[in-house]
Amino acid sequence: MPDAPVRSQERPAAQSPAPLVLPATDIRRKRPPALSFLLRLDTLRRLSRIASLLALDFVGIFAAIFTALMVKHVLQDGDWAWHDSVVETKQNVAFAYLVTALLFARSGLYAERAQRPGLPRIVSSLFQVTVVALVFALVNGEQYSSYYIFYGTLCFAIAYVSSIRWGYEKVTGVLLRAAGYRRRAVIVGSGKHIEEVHHALVDEVHAPVDMLGFISLTPRPDNGLRSLGTIEELPAVLEHHRVQEVIIADPEFPEDRAVELVDHCHRRGVTVRIAPSTMEILVHRAEFVPGASVPLFELRPPVFDGFDYLLKRSFDFVGSILLVLLLSPLLLAIALAVFVTSRGPVLYRSIRPGIGGEPFACFKFRTMRSDADQMQADLESLNEASGALFKIRRDPRMTPIGRFLRRYSLDELPQLFNVVAGQMSLVGPRPLPQRDFEQLEDWHKKRYLVLPGLTGLWQVSGRSELDFDDLVRLDFLYLERWSVGLDLTILLKTIPAVFSRRGAF
Repeated sequence: MPDAPVRSQERPAAQSPAPLVLPATDIRRKRPPALSFLLRLDTLRRLSRIASLLALDFVGIFAAIFTALMVKHVLQDGDWAWHDSVVETKQNVAFAYLVTALLFARSGLYAERAQRPGLPRIVSSLFQVTVVALVFALVNGEQYSSYYIFYGTLCFAIAYVSSIRWGYEKVTGVLLRAAGYRRRAVIVGSGKHIEEVHHALVDEVHAPVDMLGFISLTPRPDNGLRSLGTIEELPAVLEHHRVQEVIIADPEFPEDRAVELVDHCHRRGVTVRIAPSTMEILVHRAEFVPGASVPLFELRPPVFDGFDYLLKRSFDFVGSILLVLLLSPLLLAIALAVFVTSRGPVLYRSIRPGIGGEPFACFKFRTMRSDADQMQADLESLNEASGALFKIRRDPRMTPIGRFLRRYSLDELPQLFNVVAGQMSLVGPRPLPQRDFEQLEDWHKKRYLVLPGLTGLWQVSGRSELDFDDLVRLDFLYLERWSVGLDLTILLKTIPAVFSRRGAF
């Protein structure tokens, strides 16, 4: 037989690592030719979204200018002046709309559904539009007997544009759900963080999520969400399941793994999101401290001072006065109903810690028997809330009218007078009873650095259904990201939250 070929028995000096498997196409490379790009379904959908939002914004801006001019004519001349208002609107709408579209685009208000910001960004962008228009008019030598046209248009623009966009979100949301569109997402993390984020996202209505499963750094049972493999198998998971979004749900996710994960995702055009920890919420407004050998960021206390305090207090005072005047018939009707149906005072003065822990009398319509406070100690074993909260769904101390008032949070309305007096704010961390305050941990008490609020992120994010630590983190998030636009958003979202009665008891 012929000799077999001689094979080398020598081993290489070092085993080189397996090469990184790259996707067939890295989407970060050169874009496809213009023609094929325009024919892609994603591009057509993107163009239709932007075009429809631009058209709706034009309608809102036109209607805002027209309404402001109409109101001006009615107040000055007593005449509706339809024709004159239309002509003057046509003369001014082009510039106002151009600035609005540019600033909206800069703020991401034409981005895809899951990334599009809400009412706070709309309000702040419209305010910037007003400032730009005012400066432009003054530079061009325009003379005004009053500046009503600017702030009047701003008020109507906020109402119209936000309402139109809200309707757009609702209608398109219904259409997308009917068409079966859902974001295909995967959670990456460990332990309880995966379950917490999954629970928070499964019922998301703004942009429905199809949670495909999880990739855990440590072994864990499925618990209703299936495991898709290990972190090393992430590239294959992204390809096989056509994942659109990866959510990192672990505040201690290894940095080297995170860099690699982001790189894998961005090659394939997959969005990466992070569920923030408390520390990441705090760092949002951290300020860089120069001059140190190690980069340092200073965490300032989340208090309202200077111009921020003046702005928030002005918003609270004017808003509470207007709400008291608007709701005065309802306040009188509730007071009469409480007085007629049960013995005791109409108003209940609940002594609660306010800013800095200083006690104040928090006003509420009385919803319980007059001896309710004395009975609470006997009912502690029936408490259904977690942490420092005390809640019972069928509290035996409740009066019939009180149960109705609690269901729709109408018992809280007298706190508008606390806001007028400067003891509370329209929006802020909810004040807890003294019994609950005494059970708080030290880190919880950061929420008492500002005035307590009539409503807050608690009320629009699940209310009594949330764990107490989650409620405190919502307070932290509010304190770090406060703006007048955020306050206005929470106030508007409180109305449907109250009427839906979700978590209220």
